[in-house]
Amino acid sequence: FNTSQQDALLPAVEDGTIVLIGATTENPYFEVNAPLLSRSTLFRLEPLSRDDLGVLVERGLDAEGMTIESEARAHLLSVAQGDGRQILTSLEVACALARARAAGDGATSATEVTLTDVEAAISSSALRYGRDDHYDVISAFIKSVRGSSVDGAIHWLARMLVAGEDPRFIARRLVILASEDIGMADPTSLVVATACAQAVEFVGMPEAQLNLAQATIHLCRAPKSNSAAMAIWTAMDDVRRGDIGAVPAFLRDAHYSGAEKLGHGTDYVSPHVATADTPAASAKDHLPDELRDRTYYRD
Repeated sequence: FNTSQQDALLPAVEDGTIVLIGATTENPYFEVNAPLLSRSTLFRLEPLSRDDLGVLVERGLDAEGMTIESEARAHLLSVAQGDGRQILTSLEVACALARARAAGDGATSATEVTLTDVEAAISSSALRYGRDDHYDVISAFIKSVRGSSVDGAIHWLARMLVAGEDPRFIARRLVILASEDIGMADPTSLVVATACAQAVEFVGMPEAQLNLAQATIHLCRAPKSNSAAMAIWTAMDDVRRGDIGAVPAFLRDAHYSGAEKLGHGTDYVSPHVATADTPAASAKDHLPDELRDRTYYRD
């Protein structure tokens, strides 16, 4: 149901004309309208356990009239990630491959699914990567880089790439992270991340995975500092609260006629021409008078 269709359901849900029972593989907070959500009870269905998945496999095999090697069954269960649909789809493909293999060998029918069949089926099955996974995996990726976990970050990067995530999205997040979480501790990280983003555009996939991996490892190993991020965030908080003050007269624009009469820019001394007799303004003089004691950037 799209947004307008969900809106059409709301009156009938409110007056009890219908009892709405829905299911989605996506995050309902992204996909379901807020008014409809507020009138609903949500139940989260957790990934199936290994035992539960085993029951599905046995049912599927019974329906297909086939058996499965123990190694093939174990591999199928290990890669399903608790997703019943995925394991049944993979099993169905594996059974079809087993029959095709048997036909090629001259057998009248196949009775057993092998590990080779399962591996081939899984490689042709899509990795589970819905909208929830899109946000969860990129979150895990960024937090792994921030936490200097090279192996963790590379794993999540691989997961996104195999699932078909837009490499430009990953590159943009690395550019942001380079300033937010590394910043002045290693200014070259922003250069590396920006070069990676350019390489992704220039090279394209699949080779751009190398550029993304290199940039990810560099950012993981770089020293971390959020001083630049904290500086701008703190200053913006002051501005939003109205703590701004007037621009000091010596810092105001003085290029137009009449500016001198207003006292704009008359006392400004450029650091390039400052002397002991005519010193440049101090760092704190460059803030509004009301904020002279404010410190935004801290090493």
